[in-house]
This record gives sequence, structure tokens and C-alpha cells, in this order.
Amino acid sequence: MPLPALYTSRMSPEADLLTPLQRYWGYSSFRPLQQQIVQSLIAGHDTCVVMPTGGGKSLCYQLPALVLGKTAVVISPLIALMQDQAAQLAQMGIAVAVLNSSISGDEQARIVRQARDGTFRLLYLSPERLQRADTITWLQQVPISFFAIDEAHCISEWGHEFRPEYRQLSRLRGAFPNSPIAAFTASATRPVRHDILTQLALRDPDKYIASFH
Repeated sequence: MPLPALYTSRMSPEADLLTPLQRYWGYSSFRPLQQQIVQSLIAGHDTCVVMPTGGGKSLCYQLPALVLGKTAVVISPLIALMQDQAAQLAQMGIAVAVLNSSISGDEQARIVRQARDGTFRLLYLSPERLQRADTITWLQQVPISFFAIDEAHCISEWGHEFRPEYRQLSRLRGAFPNSPIAAFTASATRPVRHDILTQLALRDPDKYIASFH
């Protein structure tokens, strides 16, 4: 059974976030910009975040995923990172799953079935997985809170790490018109940021650019 949401529509975006932050992550305060980013996602806004590696980007989508009580779909090209984050979340008692090619067919079918039932707070997928014809179809049956696109600079041809499969993420807005999309990256020049917003069709997004000093 899905865990109950810790946040409801009757609560304001300023609702107490320190309680789950302390309970699950063991932190008594947020790093710069984290709380504002979390509040943007809780409020259902498209969001673009540029934050250096080690700045705490993952908490910015993991915490709202937990408190909203639905399933945040995290797109990441780094299988090892997905698995590490999922293992950490599972240890914390947060329902999470990873779908990638290293998992057996039976296990993948089980994860898809449980995702439709709303079992997971976070579901990690690779951009290649979204290229499969059946993925969008079953994802449309999942109670999604928002999409979090990690390494979002990979979608831009203006960047040095462009990955063609990331262009498929432009399909998300059309397939999930009511689901917020959040883009996270550690490195994005102004042209790359503009391309991210265009390719993902972000709607009047909240933008957060952290200091790199």
C-alpha cells in the first residue's frame, strides 16, 4: 500500500518541511536554495535548477516526492548513480524502484505493476527506457507527482555532453500535460539553459541558479 502523503492541497507551500528533512535525511536545516526548490515542486511549478555537484540537487526532488505522496519519475543517464540513490532511499524507508536493462524481465514486470498501483515515491528510469514504445503507455497509468530530469544539459546540442536519446524527453509535455517537469543540471551555460527550457517545453518555470563558489 502506498504511504500516506505528508502534504495535502490544503497545506501551504510553506508547510513544515523540516520535520521530514530531519526524520529521513537527518538534517536540521536546508542548504541554500533547497527549500525554495522543494516548495516550487510541491506547488506544482515547472522548475529549472543549476546547482554544482555536491550542492544537494537530489534532495530537491526526493523530499517533495516523499511529501506529495505520489510517484516522482526521475530520468537519469547514470545507472550507478540511480542505483546508489535508490539504495540510500530504501535504507531510509522510502519506497523506490529503478528500471534498467540489468533487471530481469520478471522483476521489471513486477515494478511496472507496482508503479501503476502507486507503490513508489520515486521511480528511476534511463532516457533509453523512455524510448521504448510501451513505456509512455504504462507511465500514463502511474499516479505521477512530477518528472525530475537529472543531467538535463544532456538534452542540449549546445552542450559538450549532448545525448541524442535525451531529445526524446521532449515527448513528456505532450504525453503528460498536467505533470510538472523539473530540470536539474550542474553545468549549463546561458544557451544550454535556454535550450533545456525549449526542449522540455517548461511553462513559466521557477529558475534557481546556485553559486559555484
